[in-house]
Amino acid sequence: MKVTWLPDAEPRPRHVAVGEFDGVHLGHREVIAGADTVLTFEPHPRAVVAPDAAPKLLTSLAVKADLIAGLGVRELVVIPFDRSFAAQGPQEFVDSVLVERLGAQRVSVGENFRFGHKATGDADLLRRQAGFEARVVPLVEVDGEIVSSTHIRGLVVAGELEKANRFLGSPFQLRGSVVHGDERGRELGYPTANLVPDNALVYPGNGVYACRAAFEQEGEWRWWPAATSIGVRPTFVTGRGVLVEAFLLDFEGDLYDRELRIAFLARLRGERRFDTVEGLVDQMHRDVESARAIAA
Repeated sequence: MKVTWLPDAEPRPRHVAVGEFDGVHLGHREVIAGADTVLTFEPHPRAVVAPDAAPKLLTSLAVKADLIAGLGVRELVVIPFDRSFAAQGPQEFVDSVLVERLGAQRVSVGENFRFGHKATGDADLLRRQAGFEARVVPLVEVDGEIVSSTHIRGLVVAGELEKANRFLGSPFQLRGSVVHGDERGRELGYPTANLVPDNALVYPGNGVYACRAAFEQEGEWRWWPAATSIGVRPTFVTGRGVLVEAFLLDFEGDLYDRELRIAFLARLRGERRFDTVEGLVDQMHRDVESARAIAA
């Protein structure tokens, strides 16, 4: 999939799906279905117009692009969202971006999509356009609940990954470069790959999770079952704050400075403080076997 920033997008006939698409959840996928181009915004518009109310996100732009590419989309066009763009009226957005710049012949949005200065543009405005066909997709429900990025963020923070994943349509995923830690896991017989949390993103609540983790090898992502801990290591005094530590089962090698993907499948337990290191190691044995049963 080609990723293009808006100033560089050349006009051509397009079926454009428009939205923020944080998480690329099941509702987003209905909007994107059949589109050859996805139009999104970076950073999240609320981070510009109301930074104090801006949400932590489910996906970075890189992860969002990967998920959208997996849907068979031909092109991702990214609008660099700033105060100047936020001041643009909704009809100006339609005329200058959708029609003149992108050559849209069909535009797909969710029924609650809002755009333009002070979010005054809506699906009805798109329906009234003569230059393209508007496809407005109803909100999607799963288990009797509306699928939304806001709801999914709450589920992820609460550690309810299995439910969050049903709404997402694929496992919740983190990505980052592996950094050097204090090698506590190696001392205990479970060397971990450590990621630095990105404060702009949502992270699962503190605990231990069954996951699959991947790094790129010979041009392909290779996946391993993994047990991942998120927390502050209450058994030890580290002073490091929240840590993300993934133990890749049956893997031997050096992952430092390599990019790692972690896909979360299920929560195994909450974070606990152990009176002895031996008690912690015994629990780690059980965690690894539980992760293997779920992720292998």
